[in-house]
Amino acid sequence: MTAEHRACAAAAGSRAGANYDRTVSETSLAELLRARGLRLTAQRQLVLQAVLDLGHATPEQVHTAVREVAAGVNITTIYRTLELLERLGLVTHTHLSHGSPTYHAAGEDQHVHLVCRECGAIDEIDPDLLRPLADQLTAQRGFWVDIGHVSLFGVCGRCGNGDRE
Repeated sequence: MTAEHRACAAAAGSRAGANYDRTVSETSLAELLRARGLRLTAQRQLVLQAVLDLGHATPEQVHTAVREVAAGVNITTIYRTLELLERLGLVTHTHLSHGSPTYHAAGEDQHVHLVCRECGAIDEIDPDLLRPLADQLTAQRGFWVDIGHVSLFGVCGRCGNGDRE
């Protein structure tokens, strides 16, 4: 993670428990944008706040949330803004299905996504659980695992009642 990304992530707040509870002040976002020669717009603020509020969300879900506040914002604006916010280090994406990428708040803490194929629930686990596998792949094959993009699919305890293998 670059120093710039660490500064952006610090502006986004810190991880609280299993869920991200982050807010980025309008002033902090405005400063990050100005440093890149950009300006703060209502749409940019709304898109970032929607990602922070939703936790894990596709561009379509972000669009729905933003449209509740600003009906005129189109899906193209959502995609462009998400790409910008990712370049700023405030959000990151992963692929949790065959559809659109899912965005969530970025930070220093990487996590592995657990995706239930039955109900669609998304949970997070500590990447240290996969560290031995990642280290083994690096040692044996020279393959570096980007743990921040790892998603494991299965059936959650609520759907499977714990009796699936």
